[in-house]
Amino acid sequence: MLDDAELETNVLEFALKSFSYERTIEIDGDTLALFHRRETETESQFRPKVIDLWIAMPRAWVIYDLAADLLRLGRDGHTPGPRLSGTAVEAAAQASQFDEQGISWRRAPVKSGGFLYAPRDLADRLAAKDGLRALGLAPL
Repeated sequence: MLDDAELETNVLEFALKSFSYERTIEIDGDTLALFHRRETETESQFRPKVIDLWIAMPRAWVIYDLAADLLRLGRDGHTPGPRLSGTAVEAAAQASQFDEQGISWRRAPVKSGGFLYAPRDLADRLAAKDGLRALGLAPL
């Protein structure tokens, strides 16, 4: 498992976007890593709103990819999943359920107007009020 220094000095590639490491959280005995990105809601608006995107997943899934010099995800903690190709889409245009790096994800809204991305098998627990509070995010 990567240490905090490795997580803090590298970016995570997720859905063709870069996310920064925020912190590690213990929830119900699970050690989760929380990553963050701030972006505009939509470029087509005259005054686009800035939103926060969060990713929460088991910390053991985060892998340093030396060849790409970035953090990737792998359910087994050793083998990075397949990377997407193409261009990134605005958060509002992204499907609420999708696969990324071999992992099924769900997107849930948070009070700040942004979204939390969580593995599908953890999403119900993390997107609930208690889960969001434990992550340090305000529930709706």
